[in-house]
Amino acid sequence: MPLKGAFHRSSQTVFCAALLSAQLSPLLRAAEVPKGTHVLLRMVNSITTRTAKVGDQVYLRTASPIAGGDRIVVPVNSYVQGVVTSVERGGRVSGRAELSLRLDTLTLPSGRTLRLSGGVESVDAQGSDQRVEQEGAIRQGSDRDRDAGRILITAGTGAALGAMVDRAVQGAAIGAGAGGAVGLATVMLTRGRDVELRQGATIDLVLDRALVIE
Repeated sequence: MPLKGAFHRSSQTVFCAALLSAQLSPLLRAAEVPKGTHVLLRMVNSITTRTAKVGDQVYLRTASPIAGGDRIVVPVNSYVQGVVTSVERGGRVSGRAELSLRLDTLTLPSGRTLRLSGGVESVDAQGSDQRVEQEGAIRQGSDRDRDAGRILITAGTGAALGAMVDRAVQGAAIGAGAGGAVGLATVMLTRGRDVELRQGATIDLVLDRALVIE
């Protein structure tokens, strides 16, 4: 009888171990997030072409969970770290502001760090015309319309003042010319708008190779 009871307990132990192994097996096997997956990220710090330098660190968090197979493998708020690889301010006469980032690592809540490989697909415009160009750089929109409007406004103001002073068409013309010159000078002395990614702004990263999580 004691031998029979021991055998029965041993059988139960083996059965429980097998059941537990079967339940844990899907959780322990490697998961793969395929190439081409979109990863939505949210900025932790702010960065702008006004102050950024090549080599500056960029910190983000995942804004949505990432699935691998049939389960979530990267939860929301996992850390992502990257670096500024190029920065260019908008010119005073021509040229638009441009910023390039490389996102390198993903840190899971467990503390495990994985290498990331992907390109920025899109960013928050945040009220401006900034967008991601084909080569992956974030570039600010053209200031041409804004500059033309500034020149027209200063020319119109000058015309109105000239007419008030001179009370004649000639005075308006002189005022318009002077105002236009002031507007043009202002445009030439003013830099183009900066690229800016403020805290909380979202970035869409697309993986260019599979992310394997073991």
